[in-house]
Formats: sequence, C-alpha cells, structure tokens
Amino acid sequence: MAQRFGGKHSPDGSVRRDNGPAPVPPAAAPTRHAFDGKRPTRAGSRSNLLFFLPLIFLINAFRGDPADLFLSLGAGGALLLAAWLTRDGILAHEAFDARRVARRPAIPRKIFAAVLTGAGLALGAMAGDQGLTLSALFGALGGVLHLASFGPDPLRDKGLAGVDQFQTDRVARAVDDAEKHLAAMRDAILRAGDRGLEARVDRFATTARGLFRTIEGDPGDLTAARKYLSVYLQGARDATAKFADLYAQNRSPQARADYEALLGDLETTFASRTTALLANNHTDLDVEIGVLRDRLRFETPQR
Repeated sequence: MAQRFGGKHSPDGSVRRDNGPAPVPPAAAPTRHAFDGKRPTRAGSRSNLLFFLPLIFLINAFRGDPADLFLSLGAGGALLLAAWLTRDGILAHEAFDARRVARRPAIPRKIFAAVLTGAGLALGAMAGDQGLTLSALFGALGGVLHLASFGPDPLRDKGLAGVDQFQTDRVARAVDDAEKHLAAMRDAILRAGDRGLEARVDRFATTARGLFRTIEGDPGDLTAARKYLSVYLQGARDATAKFADLYAQNRSPQARADYEALLGDLETTFASRTTALLANNHTDLDVEIGVLRDRLRFETPQR
C-alpha cells in the first residue's frame, strides 16, 4: 500500500504511520495564492550584468598614466552608480505598475542611469585615447541603448484623474506604513526557521494587499479601513515577533497552532473588509448612475 510521507520539516508537521487511505481534508474556503497577480521581476540578469561592466575600467585604471587613472576611475564610478540606479529604477517601476493609483517616481532613476552610462562610456573611451568626438559618440550610443533596453521611468501619474490629491497622499502614506508592518512580519517569521509558516505569512500578506489595492482605488475608504492598516497589522507584527522567538526555542505545537489560527482570523477579517468596501463602492456607483440618469430624463425634452 502507498504511504503518505511526512515529518517534522513537512508543512503540516505530521507523520502518517498507518497504511490505510489518507483522510480527506475538509473543504476550505478559497484563498488567494501568494503569487496571484504577480509577475517575475525584471530586475534580473540584464541589470545584474551592469555591475560587472565597471570592473573593466577599474582594473585598467592602474595600467596607464595618471590621466588614464582618473578617467578610468571616473568611468568605473559612473557605470557602477548607473547600475545601482537602473536596478532601483526597475523595482520602482514594478511597484508603480502593481498599484492601481500611483504617482510617478520623484527621481527618474533609469533616465539618470542612462545619462551616467553614456558619461561613463565616454570617459572610458577617452582613457583609451579614442579622441573627444569618438568618445562622445560612443557615450551617446551607450545612453540610447540603455534606454532602449530598460525603458524610461514612468513620467505621468496613474489613476489620479478626478481623485483628491490630499486624500491620495493620505492613502499613500497609510499603505507605505502598512507595507512596513508586513515586511517586519516577514523578517520576524524567518527566525522561526519554518518554511510552512513563511508561506503562511506570505499568503496573509497577499490578502492584506488586496485591501490596500481596494483603498487605493477609492481613497474615501481609508477612514473605514484605517485600523486594519495600523492597529491590526501592528498587532500582527508584534505577535509574529514574539511567536518566532518562542517557536525557535521550543518548537511548541500549541504555539504554532495558536499562531496559525491568528493568521486565519486576520486573513478572514481582511478579506471580509475588502469585500465590504467593494460592495459599498458598487453601491455608490449605482447611486451615481441612478442620479445622473434621473437628471438626464428630467432635462431631456419629451416628444
């Protein structure tokens, strides 16, 4: 007979000893997967390769005269800064795309990185005695290719038409603080050394971010959901930190069960609040449509 394998390192932490059929688990409410709505990050191998390019100029800096030394060091420094700005700009662009309502980045990192890439390549060409004209052309080509490869930064705000700027700023600050609480939870649960619990925290974070996106879509919902973004998440962060320290010492099954029950209650509460806000938004839309249609019927002359 087939056996179900398990152990203390399995997600459920249990071992099945008998040869009988595995029990059918009770039906659970559908939950969002941690990867729902996510795409692979673009800050991958292409951006990482940019960190190796400056090494060519930094190594060659000590093989020529003093003039070549300063030009090569300048080229390496400019390219290294450009690589860092490119990676940071890609991550900022992905965060911009993930939100329904977002402001353009205050600093166009990828555009600055393209300029620095061109300047670094031009300095490197000058260190190789290529002449001013050829160095300038080489730098311009490098900057254009950088923009073609990684694209520019978002240059316009998204989803802010008809939205009060003050309310949007309040929502942005509240969501940023809530994201810090989720990041602290993720960092704390790592101390427990349990992959199953890490995945459970990620699943709760996905549910919480669903509430964040709903509030961003309608900043007027912030008042009704502020305690979820502050009080509840702060309490979840503190509870996670205390549980991780305790569980790392004694591996208490009861403590784990209590913590997973807490995450389940939080996930249900956040999902219910998201559903309620979406229902209220739909009701508000129906009211707006009804009022507008009544006004159109009133003002349209009858034939």
